[in-house]
Amino acid sequence: MPDHELPASVRVALWGTAVLRGRLQPEELPARALPDIDECSGLVEQVRLWAQLGERALLVALPRPGDVQGMPHSSPDLVAAATAAEECVFVPGVGGALVPEIAAYGPEGDQGWAVTWTAYVADPFPVHRVEALDLGATELMLRTGLAELTDELASAGAPPFGEAAERGASRARAARDRGAAWGLPDGLPPRAVRVVSLAGTALFLADAGLATVPSSLDASTASRRSLLLRQLQTQAARALADATNAAAVHLAFRS
Repeated sequence: MPDHELPASVRVALWGTAVLRGRLQPEELPARALPDIDECSGLVEQVRLWAQLGERALLVALPRPGDVQGMPHSSPDLVAAATAAEECVFVPGVGGALVPEIAAYGPEGDQGWAVTWTAYVADPFPVHRVEALDLGATELMLRTGLAELTDELASAGAPPFGEAAERGASRARAARDRGAAWGLPDGLPPRAVRVVSLAGTALFLADAGLATVPSSLDASTASRRSLLLRQLQTQAARALADATNAAAVHLAFRS
């Protein structure tokens, strides 16, 4: 997958909201939100349609198997697709969602990345649920969870994330810092941006840590490590979706 700490749907939700507010042309959305993607289909057309229908905000959900918190009410097809992708974007007014499928193409050593966005029917989503979020509590809970995880794994002699995860996070930060294309839209609340950054890093590291198990660990320690990383993964995904949606609603209705 491309090196970026933020899932594609998080970036599309924020930049897509900028499109819906008329601050950006729909055709500019892929380049702003997905500079690490070479081919993008199904996104611009749907966001343009939502803009024509009067939508003002694009929200995100980051479901995991057994945890579909934050998803709009919808068909089993959308739930299954979004859970498999572990992400989707949706509009709260008229309802409707997009789920990305990211795939590599081309020969080894010269690969590109393509994303196809598939549209699904979904019910409208009450914006007041987003407006009621307490990002201060979300940030505190996430920081506490990170500290507890690191301490518990360190005491058990298990590296929390592993060298591969740390290298991936470093590459993602370097790519993000190379230019404004990796940034987020202007006008977002500082706390929301801070939580997006923290939760995005935590989710990236948890995902990467779960993808590799250090060979030096015994079965019991490896199992405990996986359990703790999955707890962090769930917590980080919820925090990231909440902070992104709070930022999108602010951009849509208050800036």
